[in-house]
Amino acid sequence: MEISEGMEFAGYRVERRLGVGGMGTVYLVQHPRLPRKDALKVLSDSHRDDAEFRARFLREAEIAAGLKHPNLVAVRDRGEFEGLLWLTMQYVDGIDGAELIRRGPAALPLPRAVYVIGEAARGLDEIHRAGLLHRDVKPANILIAEQPGEPDRVLVTDFGIARAADDSTTLGDPGGLTASLAYAAPEQIRGEVLDRRADVYALGCTLFQMLTGTVPFQRDTPGAVLFAHLNDLPPRPSQVDSRLPAGFDEVIAIALAKDPARRYPSCGALAEAAHRALTEGEAQTIRLTAPATAQPVVLAASGPAYRSGTRALLSAAAVVVAVLAVLITVVAWPDRGESTSSVELPTPSMPPPVISPEWAAHSFMVEPFADLLPFSPTGIGYRELSMCDSIDEARNLIPLDAKVTVGRIRCNGDQDPVGVFDLECFADRTQVRPAPREGIDGEERWDRPSGTGTLRWGHYTTVRGESWGRLEVFFDGRDRNFCRITVTGPVPGAELRARWWLDAPL
Repeated sequence: MEISEGMEFAGYRVERRLGVGGMGTVYLVQHPRLPRKDALKVLSDSHRDDAEFRARFLREAEIAAGLKHPNLVAVRDRGEFEGLLWLTMQYVDGIDGAELIRRGPAALPLPRAVYVIGEAARGLDEIHRAGLLHRDVKPANILIAEQPGEPDRVLVTDFGIARAADDSTTLGDPGGLTASLAYAAPEQIRGEVLDRRADVYALGCTLFQMLTGTVPFQRDTPGAVLFAHLNDLPPRPSQVDSRLPAGFDEVIAIALAKDPARRYPSCGALAEAAHRALTEGEAQTIRLTAPATAQPVVLAASGPAYRSGTRALLSAAAVVVAVLAVLITVVAWPDRGESTSSVELPTPSMPPPVISPEWAAHSFMVEPFADLLPFSPTGIGYRELSMCDSIDEARNLIPLDAKVTVGRIRCNGDQDPVGVFDLECFADRTQVRPAPREGIDGEERWDRPSGTGTLRWGHYTTVRGESWGRLEVFFDGRDRNFCRITVTGPVPGAELRARWWLDAPL
């Protein structure tokens, strides 16, 4: 069917087309009930009868809908309309990493490139913690919402070929060559069982492109690209651009190591190494401990390196298989026996988020919740918290630089399901304890790596006579026990618990 501006599709009003991809077309749409715009992705009509493509499309929704993180695009709904499969996603008003690279070094200075990689790494590590792989990490799948005077919002998108980490299906799927060749890890090309380090490799290729403006293995044919991933040593960024700190040579060499065991164990570890390479002389100390039997990482010279003898013949055979995957898009890989489980690797912690000086006198209450609240009062936080104001007990607006005994910040929620978010903190750090309240439907103790506390949920009636749910979060530790979080919305309190609390970065 023809989808045009102004038409209704599955209840959404189509405003304009945003782009076209391999699996379908994305449109900007107006939500039928909420004051919100979404991105509507419609499966390509040419694939409507293709069972494999339909399965991949549905899998994208199933995987992504379970992931809630500030650096991941949220999937909100899915369905079928007049024979076409569709899903709606969080709309990010910005550009992708590929466009940022095309704008050139002036738009992508070194600190910004490292920051974008760091934020993308946060999202990818969250995917890996959920036991999933992305499998198509590249600049075009990193969205950047530019915010003047504030850090970019960076979100990873397009989980259409993400699968459970123990799924051994790879580039030889009946669906064809799914990952983008310029970013495909050697083990992915060979059809081996993958773990998170395949995404580390792809993020390393993305970092190289953001640093230099070109992919690491720029070749004339797809077969040559595949051969380079399998055999050629990683190029030095400093040989492409002599102005780049030499420390990035080692970062790329480790990230793009042929053997996954020689790579960084997580995307976060890669991002930390890139940050160290950016600062002073710390890059010289970046080392990843390798097994005693492993060969040292070798940095590429100015030209490509090739193997000889029997190993070269084996590599050539692998390339023949890989090239066939490109040319005919269908490969039946030999039976590899039972799949081995993915190696469980540690995920180093990333530096904590910073907050804007604009929070002024209310910074003491924002800092403990920097992963949750926006960078600044005019920014956007977890699940699109926005339009944050400081209010007094009578709900009147007060300046953010006004000294307060009890600070109260109120933000608008994404309306799905949070309508209003409230944070209340005592400036003298008096502990906030649960007090008796009507309409309590449930209460429980919570225990997370960040601390412990009490959670309770219930209901109340608004001044308009509507029934709303309420969720309250209390904290035990002295770093946050002087604060209370309250979220409300037009759904039962138990639903707020299930759809907001369980994934909230607290």
